[in-house]
Amino acid sequence: EFRRVLILHEVMGRDSGYLTAATSLEYRKILAQQNFDATAFPYNGTATRDIHAIWIPEIKLDLVAEGARLKEIMEKNGCVNVFFGEGTGVEEIVKDMESRGEEVPRDAFGHIALAKINPGQYFSKHLAKAIDAQKTLVQKSGYFSRAAAANDFDVQLIGDCAKVGVDSAIDGISGCMGQDEDKEGTPIRAIEFNRVKGGKPFDISQTWFQQMLKEIGQI
Repeated sequence: EFRRVLILHEVMGRDSGYLTAATSLEYRKILAQQNFDATAFPYNGTATRDIHAIWIPEIKLDLVAEGARLKEIMEKNGCVNVFFGEGTGVEEIVKDMESRGEEVPRDAFGHIALAKINPGQYFSKHLAKAIDAQKTLVQKSGYFSRAAAANDFDVQLIGDCAKVGVDSAIDGISGCMGQDEDKEGTPIRAIEFNRVKGGKPFDISQTWFQQMLKEIGQI
């Protein structure tokens, strides 16, 4: 029987800050709709299923401070749940590797090879020790596990993109269909290809994200 369990939910992607934050938000919405009988199952209540930490690349990670905070949660709940983006803490991990004289693996483009550094494994080893976890589970949310059936929101967005896309094609306008966040009202339009690129940081100052961090006790 394990009563000190660490669960790390790793959202795959070098720059998956927004995706990790949005996934955490939706998970907590679903959790809030559940009804658990905590008296009958003391380790199966909302507190044990909630997210206790959200780590993303846009927030500097202090593993020592977080370890101390999460250890208190472990003592109280018997488990700790962390949602983190794959690119989180890479700078700290690289510094740790270099301090031990280890070679930092990189791909052909000079990017740090996240698959070889394996942030999930690194965190599972160091955080588990800090919070005295008896069992650790790393769950990876990759492309396949995200491929759920389209919900009503998805269907509506797909339909709207298709309609505007056809109109754009008839008018001879090229681009990537989607909501243009840089224009007022975020209209669906053919976004210019030269504006489409990765590495866009997530705005952590947004009210909904800051509120979520406060609710889970991270700030």
